[in-house]
Amino acid sequence: MSTTISSRVRKRLVFFVRKGKFSDFIVMALSIGVFLALWYIASDLLHTVYFPNPSTVFDALMNSFTYSNPQVGVLLMGQNIAASMTRFLEGFALAFIVALPVGLLMGYLRYAYDVGSPIVEIFRPIPPIAWVPFFIILLGPLVGPIWVIFLGAFFPILSNVIFGVRSVDNTLLDAAKTLGAKRITIFSKVVLPYTIPFIMAGVTIGVGIAWMCIVAAEMLGAEGGGVGSYIRVNSDLNNFPAMFAGMVVIAALGLITLGVARLLEKQVSPWRGK
Repeated sequence: MSTTISSRVRKRLVFFVRKGKFSDFIVMALSIGVFLALWYIASDLLHTVYFPNPSTVFDALMNSFTYSNPQVGVLLMGQNIAASMTRFLEGFALAFIVALPVGLLMGYLRYAYDVGSPIVEIFRPIPPIAWVPFFIILLGPLVGPIWVIFLGAFFPILSNVIFGVRSVDNTLLDAAKTLGAKRITIFSKVVLPYTIPFIMAGVTIGVGIAWMCIVAAEMLGAEGGGVGSYIRVNSDLNNFPAMFAGMVVIAALGLITLGVARLLEKQVSPWRGK
């Protein structure tokens, strides 16, 4: 039995080494280890309650899934994660659904670009966080944060889609026209597949910005829980280990959603070759 298990372990190690995954795993583990070591050292040197060490934060993180105090606004971490993920998915999905067709249209049609570009350039430099008070007052603390996330993800996706469409190699377009392809065929068979990497780049950037927006919106006045609200409440209560635990959760959620986006990119990238 032990021989069989050892054989399986060796085969998996060989697989990781051949694919280059083992070295990537070692580098990642070392990077995390160095980060935690520096965190411990910094915590010991500062020796303040405002900067707890990783062990204390980890204990607070585990406790956050079992302890709640609704009277002061502290909900179970599972409830906060559910609230934040719901807002993230709704806001990001809305941004993608709107930005993709608008970006394709502006990138493909010169008239649409000339009309839409000035409007985009007016609103794009405004930080999404600046819209938080407006949306919360106008739409309420439940719906307002979703629209903040929408704005945060909308412009990166839109800009990358436009850039991707306008970057299509003219040789490909000319070849398609020479073969007698109609405009709609050129768009669906040449322009759209060529733009896929740019779309996914916009999605990746949008994911990161969306999480920054959701935390800010939840800190400033969202209702119904959320990891950002959890961080703010515990900061007000001077419970800094719990506050840092909330930050760890945000980082984990960001990494998970980013990983999903990259996995999706791998799934749709082969379509570009078709």
